[in-house]
Amino acid sequence: MTTKRLGLVMNGVTGRMGLNQHLIRSIIAIRDQGGVLLSNGDRILPDPILIGRDADKVERLAKRFNVERWSTDLDKALADKNDTIFFDAATTQARPSLLTKAIEAGKHVYCEKPIATNFEEAIQVLKLAKTKGVKHGTVQDKLFLPGLKKLAFLRDSGFFGRMLSVRGEFGYWVFEGGWQEAQRPSWNYRSEDGGGIILDMVCHWRYVLDNLFGEVESISCLGTTDIPERFDEKGKKYTATADDSAYATFRLKGGVIAHINMSWVTRVYRDDLVTFQVDGTHGSAVAGLTDCVIQARQATPRPVWNPDEKRTHDFYADWQKVPENVVYDNGFKEQWEMFIRHVCEDAPYKYTLLEGAKGVQLAECALQSWRERRWIDVAPIEV
Repeated sequence: MTTKRLGLVMNGVTGRMGLNQHLIRSIIAIRDQGGVLLSNGDRILPDPILIGRDADKVERLAKRFNVERWSTDLDKALADKNDTIFFDAATTQARPSLLTKAIEAGKHVYCEKPIATNFEEAIQVLKLAKTKGVKHGTVQDKLFLPGLKKLAFLRDSGFFGRMLSVRGEFGYWVFEGGWQEAQRPSWNYRSEDGGGIILDMVCHWRYVLDNLFGEVESISCLGTTDIPERFDEKGKKYTATADDSAYATFRLKGGVIAHINMSWVTRVYRDDLVTFQVDGTHGSAVAGLTDCVIQARQATPRPVWNPDEKRTHDFYADWQKVPENVVYDNGFKEQWEMFIRHVCEDAPYKYTLLEGAKGVQLAECALQSWRERRWIDVAPIEV
């Protein structure tokens, strides 16, 4: 029973997602709990080196969390044979080249999604990883949300009977950056910089739909750019060239129809920033990030349409909350632990770069559907 060091090269941890979810709530949390427990009783203790372009910012971050190593020299870090894994959470446009460089250096790679801005680059990185024999993984965080885990539990228990449809609502108002600071970086709204809600979010919907409701077979999508001008981090006005809202319908294997609205220009009037309603012959469920409510067919009311009388029935009261029988860990941390076990003891792992490539493929199909105003079939990926 020994504790072993695992060197990690972490790039992009000064950004919101890289800092909060991957560094603080994953790697630092794993370090503070004494490492990742392996099946043989050994523990793996992550030892990260933080990489960034701004030396002052990276140094402050390292000191804040008692991380001994930091650098602005990625090439030097990748050349260090004492570090095993390369992780990237920086911009999507740079990701394929960074992953390629890390794989060529013999590193196992783990990264945020999308893994590329186009399908061709995603496949090239996947092929290189397979050729070099390195282990690889892609963040699939929505699957680890308590609300969606509860949906998976309901599905596995047979609660839904035959699933019929899935309706998703995602989004919130992202301030334009002029009179109030924006909550998202400005590059998100420039297509030339890899921005756009379709590329960003359809990658998520691919793995959510594939893993929970049925593999995506075809898609119809419409995107829009509703806010034509925004203000960047320095207060300078710029033209928003990327889509900031989209509406997609998916046909899934097995006959389920899914429809998801996604928008950074909508004001929230629902229980959470993302909700999924799943309807089946035996019951329905609505899940958010954390909570999930259900209505079985035996408890379904008998609404009667009558527009001439004010509706007084409380439909929300007819739903039952799924109990909190399980304590859920942070989903990003849970995925990190899974990937570390995969690297260190070859534990089973399915969320590879192939799954990341599937997300990019579906985003390209969505953009093609919008451009050509038609349904697009999603072809199997052969590597």
